[in-house]
Amino acid sequence: MRHSLLAITLLLLSATTQAQTLKATSNIVVRALDRTVDFTSDTTTSIRDMKVVIDAHDDAASFVASAGEIRGAQLEAALGAIREHLPETREASDQALAEAILAR
Repeated sequence: MRHSLLAITLLLLSATTQAQTLKATSNIVVRALDRTVDFTSDTTTSIRDMKVVIDAHDDAASFVASAGEIRGAQLEAALGAIREHLPETREASDQALAEAILAR
């Protein structure tokens, strides 16, 4: 019984740590997108206003809700566009970018 409680506790701590890491990564990406958008808003189209990103909202929600299992075509197009326009997001995970699309 004692080993079971320890295992459950460790599992919960691990899940909490992973969730916090994902949240932190997502926050970093969102802030990077905001800084880039603010910096370039005078000269380029805002990422937030890009039609491909707006159109990907539902696909991004499905992707996040399914933990990456559902990958829609509009999300794929938006991820490509974001990575093309914002080179600093090329190393970001698809999950973090999908969350950023939802937070836009």
